[in-house]
This record gives sequence, C-alpha cells and structure tokens, in this order.
Amino acid sequence: MDQERLFSDRPRAGSPHAVTVAVIGGGVSGAGVAYHLALALSEERFDIVVFEPRAEIGRGLAYDTLDPAHRINVPAVRMSLLPDHPEDFVEWIERNDALTDDPEAVRPNGAVFPRRALFGAYVASALRPFVDTGVIKHRRAKVAHVERADGHWTVFDSEGRGTEADLLVIATSHPAPDAPANLARALEGHPRFVADSTVPGSLDVIRPEDRVLIVGNGLTSADIVASLSRNGHRGPITSISRRGLRSRGHAPRQQDPFGDFEAVPVDSASGLLRSVRQAIGEAASQGVTWHAVIDQVRGHGHDIWRNLPVAERRRIVRHLRPFWDVHRFRIAPQVEEVLDNAVASGRLEILAASVGSIVRSGEEISVTLRRKHAAPLERVYDAVVVTTGPAHGGILDSQPWLAALRDEGYLRLDPTGLGLACTERSEAIGADGQADPSLLISGPLARGTFGELMGLPQITEHAVFVANELAAKVRAFRG
Repeated sequence: MDQERLFSDRPRAGSPHAVTVAVIGGGVSGAGVAYHLALALSEERFDIVVFEPRAEIGRGLAYDTLDPAHRINVPAVRMSLLPDHPEDFVEWIERNDALTDDPEAVRPNGAVFPRRALFGAYVASALRPFVDTGVIKHRRAKVAHVERADGHWTVFDSEGRGTEADLLVIATSHPAPDAPANLARALEGHPRFVADSTVPGSLDVIRPEDRVLIVGNGLTSADIVASLSRNGHRGPITSISRRGLRSRGHAPRQQDPFGDFEAVPVDSASGLLRSVRQAIGEAASQGVTWHAVIDQVRGHGHDIWRNLPVAERRRIVRHLRPFWDVHRFRIAPQVEEVLDNAVASGRLEILAASVGSIVRSGEEISVTLRRKHAAPLERVYDAVVVTTGPAHGGILDSQPWLAALRDEGYLRLDPTGLGLACTERSEAIGADGQADPSLLISGPLARGTFGELMGLPQITEHAVFVANELAAKVRAFRG
C-alpha cells in the first residue's frame, strides 16, 4: 500500500477537511512526535490528538515518578527534546533555577543528574503552549478500542468518545514486567509481593527490617534499592538474575566515542562481539575506558543493526542482550553510590540465580535459589519485588486494543520479539507482510527494526524522524 493509495479516497486540496493525526501514548515518544509535528506543520491546517491518561503530556511512565531517589541515568547535558540542541534541558534548568531543592544533582566533576521527574516537567513545559492553544489536543483518557474503516481510523477512549484520524501513531509504553509463573502462582495475594514496581506507592508495603528478594538486576532493581534506602529500609536485600550482572556506572571522565564499526560492517552476532572486544582492548591501550566503545556502538546502532540478518539479531537478543544492557544503560552516580555502600556493608547481595521452589508459611516466604554452577541456596524473605524488565514479547497482549489490531491483521510482533514489526519508515507491518502507511510506530516499540531505541537521545531522534514522515504524509494528503 503506497501513499497514493492511502489518500486516494480522501478529500483533496481545497477541501475543508483538516487532516487528523492521532497519537496513542503521551510519554516522551508520543510527546516528541506531537511536538516536532506541530513545529514542522506550523503553516498547515491539521489536528493532533494525543491520548494520554496522565495530567500532562510528556511525562509518561519513566518521568512521572515522584520518588526523589529516581534520577535520570544520562547526564543532563545529553538529555533534550531537541536532538540538534542537546543543551536545551540544561538551559531550561538554569532558566527555571530548577535545582534549588536538589543539591545532590550536581556531581563533583560538574555533571548534572537531576531527579527524573524534572525531565518530565521539562518535556511537559515544551508541549504546554501547543496544548493551551489547541494545536495539540490532549485526550486525558485510556484507549479502549481502535477501528479502521472507510479510509480512516477511529480511536474509542475510556470516556466513551470516538475520535476519527487519518494517521495513527502507536507510542505506548513498555508492557509491565512478566513475573516468573511459579512466583506469581505461589505469592498471589501475599501483602508484600510487588509484581510491578512501576505502580506508584508499590514499595510502601515493605517494612524497614524486611528481608527482600529482588528478581531482576537491571536499572529498575537499582532504583528499588535506592528507593528503599532513602525510605529508611535496613533489612537485607538479595538481587538475582540469571547471570548476576549488575548495571554499570558512568566513565570517570568525559570521553569521545571510540572504535570503527563502519569500515568493515559486521554481519553476525559473533562478529559484532569480536569487534567490540577488539575495540575495548585498543581503547584500554590508549587509556580510554570501555564506556567510549559502547557509546560508539550505540551511536552507530541503527546501521549496525540494519546490516545484521534477522537470525543474527535474534542471537544478539538471546545471548548478548543482558551484557549489552548492563553496559549501555548506566546508573546515575548517586544510585551507584547507594548500591556500592549497600554491597560493602553486606546489606545487598547480588547473585547469579533463579527462583526454584517457593513455600509460604504465614507471611514468610521460603525460596530455593537455583545456581548454575553451585549448590542451591535456601533463603527466607518477607517481601519479593519483580524487576525483570518489560515483557517486550507480550506487547500485543498487554492491552485489548493492541490485541484486536493484531487479530484484525494490522499489527504483528517483530521477529526479534523486541516490539512491533515496522519498516525503515516506521510504518507498521501487518499479518500479510505489507506496510500500512497510515499506521506508524514511535519509540522503543520500533526497536526491532531500528536497533538502539531505548536511550533518551535515540528516542527523541526517532520522534523527529516519525514527525517528518507524518509531515510528508499530511502535505501529500493536502495536495
């Protein structure tokens, strides 16, 4: 289906019909698309409708947190809604004197790692003028159902309204963590079983002396430890993952990206691993840390990913992704200090293990921790928190309207299992293998095609790309 076919049954130039773009999801991915589309089409007649149940567009799941222990894990100087102006967030902080109540945000080396909610406030402030003037319409509701008929989409929301749109963008957040089945069954109804720690207030049930098991050991696990510590928790914590890998911190000093991953493109997972290891060795000989090499891979992530056959992408997801994640997604220095202190004091134990048998005795939880090359451990806990990360492969079952679009053939899972299938133009690929130019995917759900789409800089770059694609479609529609 091409653009000519898409627009052939719609009003042409001179028609009073205003093109409507509906964006489902008002986090950074959706907000970024709406913001840049509004800028790109400032002289056009069109409507942007963003479906976001939160009070403001731009915060989303990641930046709507009020927990002061949650900090951005990228220096503020690299966080911006404007890829061509990376200092925009820092300048906004200075204009608004936004760190007066957060002296810990500025590190000794001058790097700034503010609380995560502050970045959400920054994005929301950028969108607010467009919302106030009606250029962007905020539907503060959840999406209940989406239909395609007569050449347009209709989005039905939880308030019972139906909104017609010519172009639809899916920019929803990740699915909730997927708790191991045996854990979910055994602990159903337990007062201190936290299956989804992203729910506000979910950690309030944990008491200061509770023995805590955290299942999963990435960025969210680090946030949990930081939050518990800030709230006065003193009990022992065990954090487990299959490989026992812990999220790494930032380089001790600023470094330019290092390594050449373009001269000889790799076409296999093993080839990429060899190239990265070789580059890290070369970097070390020049006094440069591994951080610079990972930054270079991230910067060329789309080109590297695009060159890999699907089978090799799957191998990376299956075998290398955990190692990539702990090096790529670094924790803020403030959070790293909390973890270091907790490990040094013996309060935090990080293990390579998985959950075996579980026995409840009242509110006590006896768990067998299975280890690959060691004897199992028998431990007793008072609370269990699941931080296994987003269930990317379950995205199409995470919300009824997504499942319905799949069942009707408009969406399918990306072959890597990382999100929704889409083309290099971010157009959704349906069950028939054909792209639909009226349906676009923005943000991390498109990472199966684009590779590196989890860090904020890449998310905003992709939002600009999707906005430009939409702008071209709107102009084609108007003739």
